[in-house]
This record gives sequence, structure tokens and C-alpha cells, in this order.
Amino acid sequence: MHFATRSVLPGVLTAALLATGATACTYRNAPLPAAGQASAARHTGAGAELVDGAGARVALVPGGAHPYFRPWRTAGATVQKTYKLGAVTFDETAEWDQQKQNNLLSTLAARGYNAFGIFGVSPTDINTTFADLKSQGFPVASLGSCPAGSTDEADFCLSTNVELAAYKAAKAAITAMGGKGTLVHLTGNNVDANTQLRIKGVARAVRESGGKVGLLQTVTDIDTDLGTAQKAVSDLMAAKGGRITGIVATAYNPAVAAADAVRSSGSKAKVIAIDDDAKILSGIRQGTVTATVVQNPVGQAEIGTWALALLQTKQCTVRDPGVEVDSGSFVVTRANVADYDTARQARTARLKTEFADTYLSCG
Repeated sequence: MHFATRSVLPGVLTAALLATGATACTYRNAPLPAAGQASAARHTGAGAELVDGAGARVALVPGGAHPYFRPWRTAGATVQKTYKLGAVTFDETAEWDQQKQNNLLSTLAARGYNAFGIFGVSPTDINTTFADLKSQGFPVASLGSCPAGSTDEADFCLSTNVELAAYKAAKAAITAMGGKGTLVHLTGNNVDANTQLRIKGVARAVRESGGKVGLLQTVTDIDTDLGTAQKAVSDLMAAKGGRITGIVATAYNPAVAAADAVRSSGSKAKVIAIDDDAKILSGIRQGTVTATVVQNPVGQAEIGTWALALLQTKQCTVRDPGVEVDSGSFVVTRANVADYDTARQARTARLKTEFADTYLSCG
């Protein structure tokens, strides 16, 4: 996918990851610091309380249509109601085109939206868009993806550490394979910085096998739509299925396609997917999918919108502009498929405290 979708690895992960999951689109920061005791607009046990959000009109703008972003719409509506914001909208272009996204952002600004949570189409060009919006006085969050390189012109980035998430997925696959065999990696757009980070994460896990696991193939550019992914996976299984011991899919559509292919073909390959599509979760319950690594799009939208409202109303500023924060990733297996969302909700709650106490300066 164009991520989990741009965002950045601890030592060897133990098998405990398979049972518990741990925090994890371009993200380069070290692990999150311990929460401090910063002042807040009105400090409560949960962090900064938004005193008056009526003036905040927040637009959540993905890079294009993709199932990953569906939770943003409902999460934004929830935040608007909870904090009594002036408005929250979810809008997207029909195509993944940076200029069309820029045009949409200009239209939204003209309609009175004054804070923006954006998943940029182009990781190399999105900083120009961020800087332009900032120059007009609008707070900006890079959500679900950070710009390529070492600079982020947004106020903050709240995104999955995709390299870590891919590493966890590959380690889970290797464990399920019994520590040996042949692995295939299915992923997204080859020119996407997120994809390159995912490739790095999978490659590290393979290296750590000490030669016991071979990476047969990395298949890129198959996350455009489900049909494209299904054809690619079908062709792969027809040509090399007998050699494949494990499949790690780090993009949404390839993950669904892999789950379908293994189930229909009767392959014994262990499938590690990404995100929590209903087919993936059903496959885990049935045993055709070994595990999936889920991200936290709800947390990105909820905390991103809340923080943008604090910035737009001038109740807070960002201590370290451009800071990159890991929104979390979680390994889901049959053991925790029924209640994995509890851990994700807990991560979102911790994100709010971390923003209030560490990343924002309020008062």
C-alpha cells in the first residue's frame, strides 16, 4: 500500500510479539521518551484539555482513495462531537496525484478549513505543500506518512514506523515457518519511501535467520487495487508456489490477495498480512492466515485532529516542530484476534498523554 501504508529497529524480537504485539508511514525517531510533566492548556490526568475548539475547522485529507483511510472519517466525526470543534471534514481526490491533492487543499482552505491532517501523495514534494499551508497560518499534521528525507515542514508527523512493522511481520513469518524456508515479500509502490523502509525491515529479519531463510522475491507495485494484487499473487503462486514456505504482505491489497490465494489453492505457505480487513481476520480465525500486523489509523485521526485543534486555537504549540511520533503497530494472531483492539485503544490513550506532556507546550 502507499504506506501502513512513509514513515523507522530494536534488537531481536522474541516470540512474545506473536502473542502481545508491540508499538510501531515514514518514521525515523528513536523510541518514544518517557512522558514528562509539561504544562497544558488545562492540565488533567489525561493531559491537555481543549478549552474551546469552536474555532477549529479541521480537514483530514488522504493522498487518494484507499481502505486504510476509512476509519479517519468516523474518527474525525467522533473528535468533532467530543471536543465541540467548529467542523471536521474528510475529503480525498479520486487519484493519487500530488497536484490534485494540492488543489483540493486550496479549495478546503477557501471553504474556511483552517487546520489540516494530510497523508501526502509524494514523499519528496509534500514538504512544499506543508510549507505553503503553514505560511498561510494553518497548522499542519502529516498523518499516516512522513516526508522522505530528514526534514518535515509539518508541525508533527503521527505515523506507523513502517520499517519496524515490516520487521515484526517478517519475524512472525519466520517463526511460523519454523525458522527456515523460503519467504516472499509482497508490497506497494516501489518508489514510495514507505515501501523501501518495509523492504529494509523484511531484509533485516531474513539476515537475522543466519541463512536459514531465503528471500525468494520481493514483489512491488501491486497495491493499486485488489484486482492488480490478485493477478500478481495468482501468477506468483502458479510459477513458484511449490517453493514458497512463507508470505509476508506489507501492503493492504496484496495481503488480502495472498490470504485468498492460499485458502483457494490449499497452499501450506504461512501468510503474515497487514491491517485488519475482515477477510484477513477471518483467515486468522480459520487458520489460513497466521498473523497480521495492524496499524492505528483511528489513533492517527483522533489524536491528530485533537492536537491540530489545540494548535489552531493557540492553546498549544509544538515543542519540536516536525517531531515524528509512532502511532503503533500490533501483531495479531489467533491467540489475540478477539481482543487486539484493546491494545490499540490503549496506545491511542497513551498518545494523547505523550502529546500533552512531551510534544506540546500548552498554557
